[in-house]
Amino acid sequence: MQILPAIDIFDKKAVRLFKGDYNQMTVYGTPLDIAKSFVEKGASYIHLVDLEGARAGESSNFNTVSEVIKSVGIPCEIGGGIRNISTVDKYVNVGADRIILGTSAVSDKAFLKEAISEFGTKIAVGVDDRDGIVSISGWTQQSGIPTIEFIGEMLSLGINTIICTDISKDGALSGTNTELYKEILSQYKLNLIASGGVTSLDDIKELIACGTYGAILGKAIYNGNIDLAEAISLAEGR
Repeated sequence: MQILPAIDIFDKKAVRLFKGDYNQMTVYGTPLDIAKSFVEKGASYIHLVDLEGARAGESSNFNTVSEVIKSVGIPCEIGGGIRNISTVDKYVNVGADRIILGTSAVSDKAFLKEAISEFGTKIAVGVDDRDGIVSISGWTQQSGIPTIEFIGEMLSLGINTIICTDISKDGALSGTNTELYKEILSQYKLNLIASGGVTSLDDIKELIACGTYGAILGKAIYNGNIDLAEAISLAEGR
């Protein structure tokens, strides 16, 4: 399993939200400095989110994200506010390894299909779950679409990587929703990246046992609950 340390970006700063609440935000430093620290601890992949973009539907932090991607020397994926093909193209051109579509995957199937056709496996979909329903617009709105049903639709369109976040767990340091991931993997064959609430090495062991492809680590590594190097070693079977 792959460990993907996360950098959520708001106003050019690395931050974490509590359960997706923009009013409960903690600032941790600059995205580039944090990304470099992740590389020093052995990270082989970084998960980037433009929080302002996710909420507003535009690439508010493109220059900051671009700086990280160009500087770290390891693959990065980016999500948040990517709602048109020109933005996908911009991120691919600066070296993003994977582009995560969220709200647009729900609301604009024509764009989603165009992105898959043009960029193939570089396109992933972020599925943000709140009580079994997909949330959109930076977690501020409910789509009304059941999470499990939506994932099936994405796979039928050719997506093979899904980043699934349980919003109720995100930033809460309360453990991860392994039951949700087990349910998904019992129904579908895909590269499933788990996100939200990974708090301990035991959580990582559970995700490995579930068969998840990857796990995104956020607040737990910022607060010291998990040592990133230890988590990577465990996930890689060392």
